[in-house]
Amino acid sequence: MVVPHLDDAYALARWLTGNNADAEDIVQEACLHALRGLDRYAGGNSRAWVLAITRNAAFTWLARNRPKALLVTEDIEALAPADGAPTPEVALIEKADAAAIELAIAALPPPFKETLVLRDINGLSYRDIAEITSAPVGTVMSRLARARGLLMAALGRPEAK
Repeated sequence: MVVPHLDDAYALARWLTGNNADAEDIVQEACLHALRGLDRYAGGNSRAWVLAITRNAAFTWLARNRPKALLVTEDIEALAPADGAPTPEVALIEKADAAAIELAIAALPPPFKETLVLRDINGLSYRDIAEITSAPVGTVMSRLARARGLLMAALGRPEAK
């Protein structure tokens, strides 16, 4: 139940911490929590369950290790295209765009950032996000709309109405 969702757990932890090594530590801690809590698992969506544990582990880790730090990712190369772009110019533009998006996401307030990552990057449903974050579905939808608006504003692009 836990292993199939490790990539998603790592992606969420990486977005919340902005650091590969910290994300690995958080996922390891989340796996231990999940394995210890298997007997209390009530069934349902195991992906949402694992991501909720990862989210809680990430916030616990952040509170302990970076209580007031601004979280900005340093590993921009991870977002570069794996297959070479047609020209070096296109690759450079894509890299700059990816860096700008990553910085804009990293600058979002935590409730908006986690909702955006869970929906637009991990592809979870509103209901799953509500379950993970212990927020009503309406709040999830509101946070997502607000996060997207803040992201577009940070990127200097007008919001689509």
